Amino acid sequence: MVSTLGGTAVDCGVMWLLAEVFFADYEFVGLFVAPAVSFECAVFTNYTLAYFFVWKDRVGERSSRGFWIRFLPYNVSCIAAFLIKMVPFILIRHFAGLNVVVCNLIALIFSGIFNFVMNEWVIFRKKENPVKRG
Repeated sequence: MVSTLGGTAVDCGVMWLLAEVFFADYEFVGLFVAPAVSFECAVFTNYTLAYFFVWKDRVGERSSRGFWIRFLPYNVSCIAAFLIKMVPFILIRHFAGLNVVVCNLIALIFSGIFNFVMNEWVIFRKKENPVKRG
C-alpha cells in the first residue's frame, strides 16, 4: 500500500507539473507525453519501494544486478498497465472534460488492479518450499 501511494503521488505530481505547468498550452503533451513520463517515474518509485520494503522477504540476496534484473519484467508489466490506464484516461478526458490529474487518478484504479496481480503472482511471487523427503 505504501509503495502504491508513493507511486500515485509521484505519478500525479509529475503529471501535474508537465501537463499544467510546463506544457499547459500543448494538448498532445497533456494527453500522451505527460502520462507516459509520469507513469514511468511512478514505476521506478513503486519498484524501488517494493524491492526494498514490501517484498524484501521474497527477494533473496540483494545486489544491483538483481535489482535491475527484476526491474525489467516489472517495467514490462507496468507498460501493459500503462496501456490499460490510457484507455479510461483518454475516454474520461474526452467525454467528461475533467482535469488531467483527476482523469489520471480515476484511470490509475484500472492499472492498479492489473499491477497488483502481476506483482503478487508473477514478479514477486512466493517461492514454493521444497518438500523434504526423509
